[in-house]
Amino acid sequence: MKKGKKLVSLICVLAMLVTLLAACHKSDAGYAAQNTEFVIGMSGPLTGGAAIYGTAAQNSAQMAVDEINAAGGIDGMKFKLVTVDDKHDASNIATNYATLYEGGMQVSLGTVTSAPGLEFKTYAHDDNVFFLTPSASNNDITEFENGYQMCFADGNQGAVAADYVNGAYAGQTIGIFYKSDDSYSIGIYEQFTANLDPSIQTVVTSFNDATAKDFSVQIDTLKTCPLIFMPIYYEPASLFMTQGVGIISQDAVYYGCDGLDGIDSTEGFDINAIPQEISMLSHFNSKATDGPAAEFVAKYVEKYGADTLNQFGASAYDCIYAIYSAMQEAYQADQKSIYVTMSASDLCDILKDKFQNGFQFSGVTGDSITWDANGFVNKSATKYIIKEAQ
Repeated sequence: MKKGKKLVSLICVLAMLVTLLAACHKSDAGYAAQNTEFVIGMSGPLTGGAAIYGTAAQNSAQMAVDEINAAGGIDGMKFKLVTVDDKHDASNIATNYATLYEGGMQVSLGTVTSAPGLEFKTYAHDDNVFFLTPSASNNDITEFENGYQMCFADGNQGAVAADYVNGAYAGQTIGIFYKSDDSYSIGIYEQFTANLDPSIQTVVTSFNDATAKDFSVQIDTLKTCPLIFMPIYYEPASLFMTQGVGIISQDAVYYGCDGLDGIDSTEGFDINAIPQEISMLSHFNSKATDGPAAEFVAKYVEKYGADTLNQFGASAYDCIYAIYSAMQEAYQADQKSIYVTMSASDLCDILKDKFQNGFQFSGVTGDSITWDANGFVNKSATKYIIKEAQ
């Protein structure tokens, strides 16, 4: 009996040692230990009301990955993009993140939209996963040092949008129409108003999910404003514009941020029936005739058509190339630093060091792009007219 008990005890101890060794191995190599390609993960809305953004980002990121792989990757080491659908719903992020991370994700584009991104950033921080989001613009997306944005943060969008309005509408009264239960809309609205010239007066009205079908009251409130600032997404914006035909002054200008991107291809919306100018703050010109933007547009349209062409896609394309370029620089400096089975955490440390110490990138959405220590991007922006006034 004593020998039997000793044998059982020994077996238990050995089993515990095997488990501990396995745990140590997993901790060192992570889920990427079996990777044969560098895995880039992204969560975005591939279905639902914001699907045009997720589809554009997925298409463009995949196009960049295909180009990089065709050119040989990093000394023969290739890339793989894995995208999961979050339906622009933050409640899907826990499952999506687990799917990506346990599937070997080593670096990420985070999420396409802000509300899911505020969930994603915490999981990525806990595992020390580097992410460069193309379009999740909330200021808090980059709260931790592993998170960066290719898009303008809401605070930057609001401030830059205010710069244009300050120059064009000094001494006038403008309208603002925002969504009061959306972090994206609130963030831009607050920064926009904080940076307005004191000579500019505002008429402010809002809506939420419960009141997003009938904008008659808001339209009546804003009907005489020469400019209506709309830091919202294209679906409610298109409904507002449609319901406002014949009521809103025809000389008014509708002015928004990246959320308006894609409004000209919104199903069921006739943009040409809107008499007012429709414009937005942008870092991408889809009508460019030369340079990197024009080349991207030509390639995208040839491969995917024009219906989902927007700055979210252009930004995702740049994200892939920026990550690749930073990894390539690290590999050229020390070949042992970059290898296809490296852990997400090890790669994160390398990329953080690059992005925090002068890494510069030129692409479709800007030249000589850099990043602040807080993860915010530095590049120029312009007012882009989606549709001229009639």
